Amino acid sequence: MVSARRSFEGTLPIAAMSRLCEVLASTDGGVKFELDFGRDSLGISYVDVRAQASLSVVCQRTLEPFVLPVAVSTRLGLIKLERDEAGLPPDCEPLLVAEDGRLNPADVIEDELLLALPLVPINPDSSLPDEVTGQEPEDDSVGEGRSESPFAVLRELKK
Repeated sequence: MVSARRSFEGTLPIAAMSRLCEVLASTDGGVKFELDFGRDSLGISYVDVRAQASLSVVCQRTLEPFVLPVAVSTRLGLIKLERDEAGLPPDCEPLLVAEDGRLNPADVIEDELLLALPLVPINPDSSLPDEVTGQEPEDDSVGEGRSESPFAVLRELKK
């Protein structure tokens, strides 16, 4: 695929990616992907991976599912030995392939999506309820009913 500079594009069902499904709230939908194989000017074999998906994850703030759009665009340098990683250009992530040079494109796409997911997904449109934060809803009145500064006691002790 590298020598022929092959390119692939298509859609994979999310449900077919078992490791990714373990961290999702729903396995509906698909992943649109493009893979471009080639060799750069230094003779290094690579695969460009581009993938887009709308993944359903659980917000760790509200514990409600939400859809997180994920887009991946990366270049992976294909290496057979770990020591070959030092020869890769800085913009190229290493991908260790088997001795026979074969790799499973679906596994590569799944790996990149897993790496793109946030460690703690939080819905940007969410907020904690007042019961959880322990705060009363704010009044429109300014300055009235405000308590004294918590450091006022320390100021008195300093005197």
